[in-house]
Amino acid sequence: MIYKNKIDSKRLPVHVAIIMDGNGRWAKKLGNQRIFGHRNGVKAVRETVEAAAEVGIRFLTLYAFSTENWQRPHAEVDALMSLLMSSLHDELPTLMQNNIRLMTIGNISALSEAVNRQLEIVKNRTAGNTRLDLILALNYGGRWDIVQAAQSIQNDVASGKLQQPVTEKIFSSYTATCNAPDPELLIRTGGEFRISNFLLWQLAYTELHFTATLWPDFRKEDFYNAIVDFQQRKRRFGKTDEQTEKYEPSQNQ
Repeated sequence: MIYKNKIDSKRLPVHVAIIMDGNGRWAKKLGNQRIFGHRNGVKAVRETVEAAAEVGIRFLTLYAFSTENWQRPHAEVDALMSLLMSSLHDELPTLMQNNIRLMTIGNISALSEAVNRQLEIVKNRTAGNTRLDLILALNYGGRWDIVQAAQSIQNDVASGKLQQPVTEKIFSSYTATCNAPDPELLIRTGGEFRISNFLLWQLAYTELHFTATLWPDFRKEDFYNAIVDFQQRKRRFGKTDEQTEKYEPSQNQ
């Protein structure tokens, strides 16, 4: 078991992203419906957000609902949206107490008016918080992000707003995560080894940490373990071992 005191506070990733996988399988193991797993996953979210804030992570992005998740049964999607609204309402005092700002990425205009209204309430209330930016990826997909960035660039070129050649830096400024550095660490729970259309542009040099732990069982110690694992990596960015140290800050900070 990894404890928080094993973490080197001077070599933290600035931005951590998480694919929260395994809710349905966790519920099935207990003979319950999938939504039971999603409800119990809320505790894992709470513990992870608290752990990130406590160790000093600046940005935490959670893959809460993908563009592909609309293909799930209508009853499950409706239950997920209801759970999202209740969780936003219930967790607002905790976000305020811990100085955490809520942000979103994704095509949230496709979500219901009620969900968007609750999101706006929490985002407005937490707008002045500065300890941690909690970014919920809602109706988000990496391919959608790249396409919407390309379309926005196309429109700005056509209107004359953008006149210089498009560089990687300019393209990044049109993506949904333009207000945050690219993640240095991606955690995926549930034992799967894929990124599932998540932050495809942004994960180019991200360290990947996979764990078999199903999301409802994910706790602070699991988060600490991922951070310690990250701090053992050599981040080369195309360089040789001799040119790099064990940890090198992200190039886009």
